[in-house]
Amino acid sequence: MNLPEALLRGIYAFGFEKPSAIQQLGIKPTISGQDLIAQAQSGTGKTATFAIGSLAKLNPNMNRCQSLILAPTRELADQIQKVVAALGEFMGAKVHACVGGRSIRNDIRVLQSGGAHIV
Repeated sequence: MNLPEALLRGIYAFGFEKPSAIQQLGIKPTISGQDLIAQAQSGTGKTATFAIGSLAKLNPNMNRCQSLILAPTRELADQIQKVVAALGEFMGAKVHACVGGRSIRNDIRVLQSGGAHIV
């Protein structure tokens, strides 16, 4: 898949050794910028699929938002943020979750300062 070395380090550190079926089908289209609708059982690696696709295209030297991930609940947004941050740790990826019930001022500050590559 020609993933960046730093991303591969994050993938292995997260505990992935072999891509799941959903990851095998979904990562390449995500990297190439195609729209993707995928459905799979819980725990099969859906979050990692779009996280890896987003991180593979990330330029850590460009301090601005490069990817936007939407989630229907706060809990899922927080979970996604943790997975993306863990997978992108060795890339220097900066990840921020903007969710309701938290300080909008902090979200604005982070976004205006270029403090997040993936939101």
